[in-house]
Amino acid sequence: MASVDYPEPVRRLIAQLKQLPGVGPKSAERIAVWLIQSGAEPSLSFAESLLAAAREVTECRTCGFFATEEGGCAICEGEPRDSHLLCIVEQPTDILPLERSGAFRGFYHSLRGRISPLDNIGPEDLRIGELVKRIEAGDFVEVILALSSDVEGEATGHYLAELLGGFGGLKVSRLAQGLPAGGGLNNADELTLLRALQGRIGI
Repeated sequence: MASVDYPEPVRRLIAQLKQLPGVGPKSAERIAVWLIQSGAEPSLSFAESLLAAAREVTECRTCGFFATEEGGCAICEGEPRDSHLLCIVEQPTDILPLERSGAFRGFYHSLRGRISPLDNIGPEDLRIGELVKRIEAGDFVEVILALSSDVEGEATGHYLAELLGGFGGLKVSRLAQGLPAGGGLNNADELTLLRALQGRIGI
């Protein structure tokens, strides 16, 4: 006897939702059922928003952040910034936390990934060629590496530091690493404590 299942359109929707990051089978099923039970208006509104984002949102050719043809890039074409500072991040989503902090008013460059030999991702697979062209054409004084502190992030940082070291007069720095605000020593791992000690500052 065949088991009862959702109709084919629902199964297709669940299968698509399961491909989203962080959405497992149960979550995909709950979202699909909610969309269907909510009626046509929320579902159509969701579908229209998704379609509009897919059609209108592009990658900024300069920095790699999200842009639209109508509005351009909010970073490269927005309010004036410090043209001497360039912050390198792995993904365009890494730009937003830095922007929201209000501590950095220079430009950004998203690599769209990081060097990861285990995943067959090398320097040629990232936006490093575009980075070199920007530095050659710009008047940057300092490049800040805002990369992950794991193995792949470290490898990417070392590669970029060596590459950018060939540009005379260009300062290459990286974000300070250490204890988070409000964090205690008992919750910090050895690597975090090591970097906190190495990056200590006078008071």
